[in-house]
Amino acid sequence: MKFFFGLVFSLLLLTSCSQPEKKRPTNILIIVADDLGFTDLGCYGSEINTPNLNALAAKGLRSTSFYTAPTCSPTRAMLLSGVVNHRNGYGTMEGDWADNQKGLRGYEGYLNWDVVTFPKLLQDAGYHTSIAGKWHQAFPAKEQTLWPYYRGFTRSFIMAQGGAGHYYDKQPLLSFIPEALYVEDTTQVATLSKDFYSSKNYADKTIQFIDESRSGHKPFFHFLSFTAPHWPLQVPDENIDTYKDKYEEGYEVLAQKRFERAQAMGIIPASAKLPALTPNIQPWNELTDVEKRRSSRAMEIYAAMIDRMDFHVGRVIAHLKEIGEYENTLIVFMADNGAEGNSIMGYEDTGEWVETTFDTSFENMGRLNSYTELGAAWASVSSLPFKWYKAFATEGGVRAPLIIQYPKSKRTANTIANDFLSVMDLAPTFLELADVKHPGTTYQGRKVYPMNGMSMLPWLHGEIDFVHPMEKAHVWELYGRIGVRLGDWKAEKMEAPYGTGVWELYNLKEDLIEENNLANNYPEKLQELIGHWKDYEKENAVTLPDRPTAYSKETYWNKK
Repeated sequence: MKFFFGLVFSLLLLTSCSQPEKKRPTNILIIVADDLGFTDLGCYGSEINTPNLNALAAKGLRSTSFYTAPTCSPTRAMLLSGVVNHRNGYGTMEGDWADNQKGLRGYEGYLNWDVVTFPKLLQDAGYHTSIAGKWHQAFPAKEQTLWPYYRGFTRSFIMAQGGAGHYYDKQPLLSFIPEALYVEDTTQVATLSKDFYSSKNYADKTIQFIDESRSGHKPFFHFLSFTAPHWPLQVPDENIDTYKDKYEEGYEVLAQKRFERAQAMGIIPASAKLPALTPNIQPWNELTDVEKRRSSRAMEIYAAMIDRMDFHVGRVIAHLKEIGEYENTLIVFMADNGAEGNSIMGYEDTGEWVETTFDTSFENMGRLNSYTELGAAWASVSSLPFKWYKAFATEGGVRAPLIIQYPKSKRTANTIANDFLSVMDLAPTFLELADVKHPGTTYQGRKVYPMNGMSMLPWLHGEIDFVHPMEKAHVWELYGRIGVRLGDWKAEKMEAPYGTGVWELYNLKEDLIEENNLANNYPEKLQELIGHWKDYEKENAVTLPDRPTAYSKETYWNKK
């Protein structure tokens, strides 16, 4: 009898040992920087110290052709839904409606219910989902049903609006906002700790939420949504002089240095040219000494913010390694649009409000109760080699850095990828990675839009050579500024003083800086691209504004 039970036990043990090991679901971490320019990271040519993101790029891939929306909330809605902004609620940003856009479907100014978020689908499939940082998908911000908890996030700690001061005082972004609104899950946060600094505390919450997922033995999806380096530019006192005197030579000199480094890395093609200053930028040598001093100080603070953001990214990555999850986590880093070069001082009463409310002295720049913006000149350097910056459908507004570190990728480490990628591709990528199906056109009894993005997973696995075929057109529109890309061709239209008010045509392969308008040389090609715009306009019920709004107003023109 003992022999019989011993034999059975041995057979059971042998059988259990021969069973294949259960596949662990892959974790997903996406990190988003706010208003970070294309060349603001060391691995993209910057002088700013970003060792942790550089290391991520060295082990993964950097994209040179990753496209977002022209501004932050439309980009984030496209990221969360995989659906174009004219369908997901951000045909324009909240509060920026022209009279003929108010009340229209697709122009709600919040992430609407015509889409289902991929975090909700991951949550349904058993993932622990969480977010820490900027939300900017609710209007009004206090509308509780629009907070992350109700859009598929198990845990959340968010700043609900589009921006805020970075310290504990809840400094509002604009005069008509009483204070910055912070929310944890379903509860407004009454006070922040005196040592609060946005990048630090969002990283703290990220680590906390990842640990909570482990206690429930669930794979995690986490969204680390920085507000750095969004204005107002602020950085802790101990870091405020990290880049002191680094930018005294001015923006033209910095542009040349960054351009050459990025070319040497292969980020910018060897054939590309350094673009000239846009008409709203004065040459450095025409500024007064006081203007130079304040301008270079703003760039010092901006650089320090990016430096600190990278430091806290490093803390999160180190924690993943410590708990043994780093090699089982897809990590994506991106910026949400081009650098911010528009002057917010031209928005309603902002200039007067800033002067009368905050300490704007040189000595207080970047500190508590300060309010500093970057300016067009430095933003143009950040967006090199592209034309214009945030809020434009030009390359400088919609091309952003993207780093992907995926342990199972067949693409070699330290890869520079020039293939067209869209922010809308991330949702289908994450869903396919988790083996979760999008519901298509119906979710929980309501009609929803299918995703417009394409999964990058087969591309990452080396099974296909590109995510989007060359013959596919891509369209952007915000504030009446239109961009259409088809292969190497780009058609654009925007009003003066930023554009001519008529369609322009560029060949990006030969003219990356969009300097030579070829509309008269290739009228048939231009009409082909305009046709794609008209198709998009009809399919997505686009309503162009009947007057200049927000960033398209001349009051945003920044002369410094």
